[in-house]
Formats: sequence, structure tokens, C-alpha cells
Amino acid sequence: MIMNNKISSIINETIEVKQAILQDTAFQAIIAEVVTTCTHAFKNGNQVLFCGNGGSAADAQHLAAEFSGRFYKDRKALPSEALHCNTSYLTAVANDYSYDVIYSRLIEGICKKGDVLIGLSTSGNSKNIINAFAVAKDLGVTTVGLTGASGGKMKESSDFLLNVPSNNTPRIQESHILIGHIICELVEANLF
Repeated sequence: MIMNNKISSIINETIEVKQAILQDTAFQAIIAEVVTTCTHAFKNGNQVLFCGNGGSAADAQHLAAEFSGRFYKDRKALPSEALHCNTSYLTAVANDYSYDVIYSRLIEGICKKGDVLIGLSTSGNSKNIINAFAVAKDLGVTTVGLTGASGGKMKESSDFLLNVPSNNTPRIQESHILIGHIICELVEANLF
């Protein structure tokens, strides 16, 4: 019985966070702006890139694959990637420079004006994502921050901030996937 109560409690927590997003029309308007921004980027031959750490890196890779692979429709691949997938690059730069610059150096090398960079960080304080956003801004790359409630330091460096109304890491990550899936579905529908 105690186990069942805990399971119910966890399920209820994730529903409550998503209910808060459902009732927040301003939050949903930002999602719509991100959809429009990503749609325009792809239409103009630009790319949408993702970055994160730990579980957020896995979520970044998942969402990039929805664009480069497919979501609902059989269609051409879209230029999208998670920036941590090249382990030789990642380990070399982390070793030779610092883990804090693993994403910013890559942004410097592969991004151009009109690209979109989506950073996932439950705290909003991931130094490597904040550094990547700084370089992205210098290049004219649009930055989208997916964070927890406070937005952390990414609040200041995100062109669009989607700060999930929670301080609970698993609930934030579950909502990041929801938001990411909404973006992927609607961008795909717009393009195809």
C-alpha cells in the first residue's frame, strides 16, 4: 500500500506540473514562438542544435533525432544534432581546455546566423550551456533555454526561456520532453 501511494504521488506530481503549463497561456505563447523560429530556421537552410548534460543530454539527443529522423511523418531529414555525440571531440576539448567550453567551441566552429540552439538544464546554471549561448548570440544564433522554475543564469542569456514551474529535477525533465515533443510535432507539421 505504501508503494502504491508513492507511485500515485509521483504521477500526481508530474500531472500538477503539466497542469500549471496547461493553464499558463504566456508559457504556451513562448512555445509557439519557438515553433515559428525553428520552422523559419529550417525553411532558410539553417540547423537546430541541442545541448545538455547528463539526463538533459539524453533528452537533447532524443529531440534532435525527432528532427533528423522523423516524428510522425515520413519526410526528408532536417539538419539537427545534439552537440555531445562526438565523444572524441568532447573528451579532447574537456581535457585540453575545460568542460565549460565543450559546447561553445563547437558552436564557434559549426554555427551561422539564423541557426537555433536549444539548451536543456534543469537548474539553468550549466556553465557549458551558458558559454555556448554567449558564443551563439555573437554569431546571430537564436537561443532557447529549457530550465526549471528559476531559469537560473540561463534566464539572462536565452532569447526564449521555457522555465518549467518546478524545482524537482525529474518533473522538469519530463516536462522538457513534453515541450520538445510539442515543438517537434508542430515544426514538422508546418514544414510538411
